[in-house]
Amino acid sequence: MQSAIQLQELLRSINRKSYPAYKSLKGVYQFQKYILAIDHVQGDPFASPSHVSVKISHKAAGFPAAYYKDHLTRITLADYLTRQFEQQVNRYTFRAKGSGKSGLISVTKCGQEVLERTACEITEQGIIARFFVGFPANGRTINSGELEKIFFEFLPVCVEKAFFYRNLSGKDLENAIFLAEDQQFIREEISRRSLAAFVNDGAVLPRESGISSRPMKNCVDFSSPESLRVTMELPHKGRITGMGIPKGITLIVGGGYHGKSTLLNALELGVYNHIQGDGREYVITDSTAQKLRSEDGRFIKDVDISLFINDLPNKKDTSCFSTEDASGSTSQAAGIVEGIEAGSHVFLLDEDTSATNFMVRDAFMQRVISREKEPITPFLERARDLYEKAGISTILVAGSSGAFFHIADTVIQMDNYRPVDITDKARKLCGDYPLNESTASEFCLPHSHRIMSKAAPSKSPKKDYYGYFKPQDKPERLKVKVHGRDGFSIGKQDVDLRYIEQLIDSEQTQALGGLLKYAVEKLIDGKRTLPEIVEILCDRLEKEDMSFLAEGYISCGYAVPRRQEIYACFNRYRRP
Repeated sequence: MQSAIQLQELLRSINRKSYPAYKSLKGVYQFQKYILAIDHVQGDPFASPSHVSVKISHKAAGFPAAYYKDHLTRITLADYLTRQFEQQVNRYTFRAKGSGKSGLISVTKCGQEVLERTACEITEQGIIARFFVGFPANGRTINSGELEKIFFEFLPVCVEKAFFYRNLSGKDLENAIFLAEDQQFIREEISRRSLAAFVNDGAVLPRESGISSRPMKNCVDFSSPESLRVTMELPHKGRITGMGIPKGITLIVGGGYHGKSTLLNALELGVYNHIQGDGREYVITDSTAQKLRSEDGRFIKDVDISLFINDLPNKKDTSCFSTEDASGSTSQAAGIVEGIEAGSHVFLLDEDTSATNFMVRDAFMQRVISREKEPITPFLERARDLYEKAGISTILVAGSSGAFFHIADTVIQMDNYRPVDITDKARKLCGDYPLNESTASEFCLPHSHRIMSKAAPSKSPKKDYYGYFKPQDKPERLKVKVHGRDGFSIGKQDVDLRYIEQLIDSEQTQALGGLLKYAVEKLIDGKRTLPEIVEILCDRLEKEDMSFLAEGYISCGYAVPRRQEIYACFNRYRRP
């Protein structure tokens, strides 16, 4: 390890040299209150910025040990510090001048949810903050005086104000930690009480706009129907009341624009903790809950969809079904089966984004098209068995078909954003509108043995002794390029994640790209099944965070995804 003075001397010695001389800065430097590491140096001022990290010991930072005593508090503390660091860095980015990305100081921008990120990590030894810096240049000539400003003027101020307990609001941080512990208590409590989800009285569910996840101002606060109201005594906040959604089949109905989808959207994001002031802090859903929808054109590989689709006219086997271009109903059937495989205990569905012919067939259609001529067993006829025989609850938004009232355990009507329990009323009316007797085949959990494969090595021409080209096996070098939250490319293939609605951050997508790359290069061997590979990755994530994906150093820019999103990503990777 070198000293900060030696870094200063290095900077001055390379001033006005060509840009590659910056490579000599790579290393670790001891500053007065922290250690600065230059992990990767960009190739030129227009390339992706350099990777830099700062390490601060717990003793120097001074945070109470109770704030990093376990996994939950460490993630919460890291999230809080990342937000503080970003506020400080925004004051100094691009204040150092130069070409291209010169002077950029970039830190992860956190959203409303609390995620485990590589941007800030709390270890046994201390705090590690990772970020990006654009090393300044004029053209492609080093301007190290500007980089000296960043390292010796700007950065020390940012680190001091963001990562030292004495300079932060102790009360705000305490509130963040206490909120996380209360949220965890609710997660455990809904499991003990056989609830699928909980929405607190006073929650603000509507969002500011379609492109903003901040709470809407001057909207109707949530208030639970008395029949569904439950009370909990939280460790820090104390008594809290709200609507408990029981396990089973829950139907959310109501007129258009009355808040059905708004409630479902809040529930689907209730798998994450939210920050103070979000309005959904105490909206908590079973952590395995999965939002499902139809996806026309989806890739499907070796999925047993026979629970929903059978007896195809072309005699294709649906117990091991594959297609490059699935229909809406086929994709939704596959999504449910893949959700079962991923260990989901709650399915969230919205009639608006579901395939109509997959969800229900009305009585008239059943008379016109006999059961023998229809290969699809609708979800309506499987939902009850999914709960009673597989332990999987369903929360469904419906606005057009009344058939779902017949299978619902709980019916919630949204009336001007206020929920009303109309379960008894709906049951009485069901007698006036009977359903045809179900003709579904016997329920049997899907069984599939999906061996994960990868593309064959590419053939690269190479000259032999006589100068003739001959084919040679050469494994493809995989590069991952992320396209925002919606997907990434790996090698020459795109992985489309647009319809994975609980994937909320591009850093989660970045992590999924890294996990898939690791699996393709090191785990897929033609013998391991897809679940075996995902479980290996989840186990390593739990024990090592994202460090096992590091190629020499851990980079800023990754957020740990849930098991459900890892499965969803791998299921959309096209393979032979």
